[in-house]
Amino acid sequence: MKANKFKYIISGMGAIAIAISSGLLVSCDNNLLETFPNDRLSVDVFWQTETDAKLAVNSLYTDLDSTNIISWDALTEIAHTNQNFDVQAYVELGTYDGTSSKIYNEWKRAYRGIRATSYFLENVDKVPSGNTALINQLKGEAKVLRAYQYIKLAGLYGNVPLVTTSVTIDESRTLQNKPVAEIWDFVDKELNEAAALLPATYPASDAGRVTKGAALGLAARANLYAGRYEKAAAEADLVIKSGVYELYSSYEKLFTYAAENNKEVLLDRQFIKDNYPINVFPLLAPYSQKNSQSTYVPTKALVDFYETTAGKQINDPTSGYNPATPYVNRDPRLKFSVFLDGDILPSGIAFKPAPNSGTADAIGSTYIASTTGFNIKKYVLADDFANPVNSGINIILLRYAEVLLTYAEAKIELGQIDASVLAAINLVRNGRSDVKQPAVKSASQAELRSLVRRERTVELAFEGQHLFDIRRWKTAELVMPGRVFGITYKDANGALKTVEVVAVNKTFDVSRHYLWPIPQKERDLNPSLTQNPGW
Repeated sequence: MKANKFKYIISGMGAIAIAISSGLLVSCDNNLLETFPNDRLSVDVFWQTETDAKLAVNSLYTDLDSTNIISWDALTEIAHTNQNFDVQAYVELGTYDGTSSKIYNEWKRAYRGIRATSYFLENVDKVPSGNTALINQLKGEAKVLRAYQYIKLAGLYGNVPLVTTSVTIDESRTLQNKPVAEIWDFVDKELNEAAALLPATYPASDAGRVTKGAALGLAARANLYAGRYEKAAAEADLVIKSGVYELYSSYEKLFTYAAENNKEVLLDRQFIKDNYPINVFPLLAPYSQKNSQSTYVPTKALVDFYETTAGKQINDPTSGYNPATPYVNRDPRLKFSVFLDGDILPSGIAFKPAPNSGTADAIGSTYIASTTGFNIKKYVLADDFANPVNSGINIILLRYAEVLLTYAEAKIELGQIDASVLAAINLVRNGRSDVKQPAVKSASQAELRSLVRRERTVELAFEGQHLFDIRRWKTAELVMPGRVFGITYKDANGALKTVEVVAVNKTFDVSRHYLWPIPQKERDLNPSLTQNPGW
């Protein structure tokens, strides 16, 4: 693995992000020696050079999402929060309100990023530079990073304050929610403006920076979320026709060090061992892997989504599916995404999660072991086993496969089903060396709608999209409620048994759960913020 210069620079930007964005710094007394604290920068000595501007924009990337995107899938039917005392478990069960720290922290993280980017955009023109292209590029990066946060806020909370300046504390107490349609208007305008300022690619030393394709890809995502299918299809098509992006050859290797900065990735959160690590390994790996936490685990509902290699759903009597050997002849993306019984773990041992297996990973052996008998495989790498908390793997936030499926779904919803729609779907299904699901041929709008939704679910599992998908599809009340199931195994008598997670019954109240509540802490500080329906 070779780390690029941008990745190194961003690893040291936490203090600058706080210092530059706060706007609350004071200079030293004139009667004292002109020295400055070594943990922050004064505005009096910043915004002097192009390097200052680059450092400031680099700091904005630290507010991008990382492993929290995986947690969102555990709030749907395809994954589960493994420990029932985790604050997220209460959201999963529907027993939460605006006082939940999960609800508040996602809001806080997003608005922290928004304030930092707004502050940057207000100040970057202070830099004396004749390099207009560079300054415009940096503005474009900031605009995209701010729009990214608003896409998340609109999808999670609906009507939210639209803030484009670094408001004062007093001003923040009078902000009001804006209709979500205004948020989508702003996001689309902001991203298209940014796309005009950004390059299509960067040299290797700047890999990880926001590109024109990332701006357009996020615009396509936003408009798909908003149900603005004409725009979503058009913006996705611009990415497709740019010729810059392509699927990585191996789905199995896509989430490894070897694949970092490949042509499928439009946007990621970059990490680096020792300097700026991420704890994704202990978060997701089975318990036997140095007491990893299995914090979020896949469910049977997800595993059952994957077709057989014949391209048929497992409930089709002609599919060839055998419950006694449930993982044989299945879509390869299943074994590349989920640790299954018998898989070799990073430590070199076999994964044996059955309750009667007698292993550290056996269901019930400890409250930390996966309660479903499945574990997430994406990002859990043998390279990190020696020091699990020191992973440097990048977390992918947007990739070309999503753009292809966005294009296909938008065109299907518009009723504009043509060869390009089938080509986009089929590229995802069989465009890699290790994923060769049968090609889809002409079908009805309803059939293709069902197919593209299934493709999004399995292709993008544990990448933070499914929560937003079931909300906009208005299917959450159909798929969410009910008990959580896991592996099927043979008991001591050779009979097949399916694991049911103890004391978990997911709920979904259609009258309020399609949006999260506005955090109560925010409403206490600002009574002008209206609460979402049902809360």
